[in-house]
Amino acid sequence: QVQLVESGGGLVQAGGSLRLSCAASGRTFSRYGMGWFRQAPGKEREFVAAINWSGKSTYYIDSVKGRFTISRDNAKNTVYLQMNSLKPEDTAVYYCAARLATTTQASVMPPDGMDYWGKGTLVTVSS
Repeated sequence: QVQLVESGGGLVQAGGSLRLSCAASGRTFSRYGMGWFRQAPGKEREFVAAINWSGKSTYYIDSVKGRFTISRDNAKNTVYLQMNSLKPEDTAVYYCAARLATTTQASVMPPDGMDYWGKGTLVTVSS
């Protein structure tokens, strides 16, 4: 069992930055690939970024490439999402999720394929 708790959300002006954290319980964190997802009001949850179990492989959707950076610290059981140059369209509840690693390469993660979810943290970007 893995429990995930996100933090770091808040209100920021367009062009600003936030760093989200996701703390995981348990001793097997390094066995999981991790993903960040977001859900805007009235929209479906969408995949944003992924990182493989070692942290050496990452994957992003096009709309956040060059602005967001996913990373992890397995010693601290934590995954991060550094978000720079934020835009109003980035406004959403952000969730982290874990999936037992079966490959070494990070790739898109369908939401229904994840094993564990956090409860989310709200990011609001004002124009």
